[in-house]
Amino acid sequence: MYELKTKENDRDVVEFIESVDHPKRREDAYKLLDIFSSVTGRKAKMWGPSIICYGSYHYKYASGHEGDAPIVGFSPRKARHSIYVMMDEGKREKLLENFGKYKAGKACVYVNKLEDIDRAILEEMIKETVAFVTEHYEITDF
Repeated sequence: MYELKTKENDRDVVEFIESVDHPKRREDAYKLLDIFSSVTGRKAKMWGPSIICYGSYHYKYASGHEGDAPIVGFSPRKARHSIYVMMDEGKREKLLENFGKYKAGKACVYVNKLEDIDRAILEEMIKETVAFVTEHYEITDF
């Protein structure tokens, strides 16, 4: 049976941020920590070795595969920050129109530095993600 590699763990969030080599990426990670904590009202937890998350939900696919995943989060990667969001595709596209400088994946938005994006839109994306996940999945921690 397949087992997820990225799971919630007890690693210290601040300790992880302090281990980020690039000073600007580390500074932005603290800012993201403040933004996500403020918007969600939750304490950050580590998932896997490098993802900072808030809350969790349980999913089950028609195939029978099921597991737990974080609701929303971010990771200060070497090249850029990965911001993990999930929402209605139409809302996502609308929010990204004025977000700033970014690249997007299916469940991630990648930004080089926080100065490149609109903080209010980021906050709205976090709220939309929490609402979307709460509406569509069984919340296990939030």
